[in-house]
Amino acid sequence: MERTTLWDITGVDPDKARAVAAMRRQVATDPDRFWLDQAKRIAWDTFPTVACNTSFDGDVSIRWYEDGTLNASVSCLDRHLATRGDQTALIWQGDDAAISRKLTFRELHSEVCRFANVLCGLGVRRGDRVAIHLPMVTEGFVAMLACARIGAVHVVLFGGFSPEGIGERLIDSGAVAVVTCDTARRGAKRVPHKETIDAALSHAGTIGAVRNVIVVRVTGDDVPMKEGRDHDYTALVAQASPECVPEIMRAEDPLFLLYTSGSTGKPKAIVHTTGGYMVWATYTVDVTFPSEPDTTHWCTADVAWITGHTFVVYGPLSNGTTTLIYEGLPGWPQAGRWWDIIDRYNVSSFFTAPTAIRSLMRDGDDLPRRYSLASLRRLASAGEPISADAWLWFYEEIGQKRCPVIDMWWQTETAGPMLSAIAGAQPLKPGWATTPIPGLFASITNEKGEVVTPEGEAEGCLCFDSSWPGQARTIWGDHKRFRETYFTFSPGRYFSGDGARRDEYGNLMITGRMDDVINVSGHRIGTAEIEDAVATDHSIAEAAAVGISHDLKGQGIVVFVVARSEKVAPPVGDLARIISERVGRYAAPERVYLVNELPKTRSGKIVRRLLRKIASGETDSLGDLSSLADSSVVPALIAQVTAQSGAG
Repeated sequence: MERTTLWDITGVDPDKARAVAAMRRQVATDPDRFWLDQAKRIAWDTFPTVACNTSFDGDVSIRWYEDGTLNASVSCLDRHLATRGDQTALIWQGDDAAISRKLTFRELHSEVCRFANVLCGLGVRRGDRVAIHLPMVTEGFVAMLACARIGAVHVVLFGGFSPEGIGERLIDSGAVAVVTCDTARRGAKRVPHKETIDAALSHAGTIGAVRNVIVVRVTGDDVPMKEGRDHDYTALVAQASPECVPEIMRAEDPLFLLYTSGSTGKPKAIVHTTGGYMVWATYTVDVTFPSEPDTTHWCTADVAWITGHTFVVYGPLSNGTTTLIYEGLPGWPQAGRWWDIIDRYNVSSFFTAPTAIRSLMRDGDDLPRRYSLASLRRLASAGEPISADAWLWFYEEIGQKRCPVIDMWWQTETAGPMLSAIAGAQPLKPGWATTPIPGLFASITNEKGEVVTPEGEAEGCLCFDSSWPGQARTIWGDHKRFRETYFTFSPGRYFSGDGARRDEYGNLMITGRMDDVINVSGHRIGTAEIEDAVATDHSIAEAAAVGISHDLKGQGIVVFVVARSEKVAPPVGDLARIISERVGRYAAPERVYLVNELPKTRSGKIVRRLLRKIASGETDSLGDLSSLADSSVVPALIAQVTAQSGAG
């Protein structure tokens, strides 16, 4: 079908535009007052008198609302009990369409208090770290809030990590307890969580720190239980009191650690603190997805990632919004499962990743048209750059040309969106993350960290000029690495590590990680730029570009593409021409491989490290594959590349 090309299609509400402009003016002239006003969005035991006390120079010190005291679970639960205690807070939809559960704010409060008391009974104290290794079940949600309730620091671990990967994180965090399950459901597969934790605890050095393992019964499978260490979740909770007095925390006390998904080096545990994070989560969710009565918010992110922390748990609940979690996969047990859930639960705001959108595009336009989707009011995308083609498909086929698509950019380190349009307040531009959230100031710098130009068109490195409440405070146990990673590239600024392009209106497009920039004969080319060019051919569902060593050019480009339909073969031979025309002749790829699937993490990110190795023929040293959603993709991918390479 012919796609819309205009970028102001969703319209602008003059009142909203004026309100957002006023916010930007206030933060530019009186930032302390602006951020203290935003602090009123959450519940405090002692309201702060100072907003920000931060320096990006020297050793780097980031502090927000430091004389305030609070408990994060109170903002999410207690303060809503009087006015919306009987409103649904959490909807859980199981892998089986016939199995679901709803918890009101009052019921969720009770569940959280019970498990908080369980943790206290097992000796978990304020400041202790608790690892949470669960699939998308209500108990994971409850465990996070229960930790916050008693002042413990939660460390949510991705379900696909290897035992060695989990063991390394347990050692690094010093976790004293683990919350896991017997077995997780993943479509037709079963993931042995308890078996993985047992193996991780056999990893050198972890047994001494972890004193208790609490096991949630998800499938009912028999699993070994070690006497004195392992406990049944249901049995413990049944005996616990439904009331638990919240531990009052200082604003700068850690709320959680979250490990970033780097492909090399020691895992980085990013530290987020209680007061600043709660203000930032509440603020950013409200300005992008305002709470609407009698509707449901659904962010498809796993809670093991920062998007899940902020847009599934803390942000929606703090705003009094009903939030939904789904245990299963988008197309399980049949295509269209997500659209059925949207209709069933009256979902008004739907937030997912570009990878998921591209996958759904492969099902065809006719499938979503079988569903109403009338409840939808806002759509959003984050996790990686979204191509204009995918953006427009999402807008036209899922949003039915009436729902704005909000393209967000953020990181584990930022805790919430940094670049995001405010729907109705500004034009939306397909493929562009548009402008900084009100309160933020972005700069484009050159490779030396020098600002290119404060206004107008520019391309370079994305930096931020000042702090924000949700900014990470440090890397757990390694503040030197934190300072060197984010604050030495452009002194006085936060360096995102991403490249960006700015248009004449101030809109920003993410061009890819700076370490994903390919240097071909002196031309620096962002992988996203190549992938966007490929995406203009509608027979392509998704693409990934990587750089490989080249004797003459320094680096050459290799592109992996996945067809949108098995019935329509993409013109692989023409893709080099398309890239040359849209990016430049210097960007013509050395090879284009047509493959069935790309290797991805469970959060949907393409693992380009593996693609680089496969494209370079380094298949004997692929490294740890435990973070992949499906490791069986790799041997199939190698076979396809080998066959196509042999064919010339």
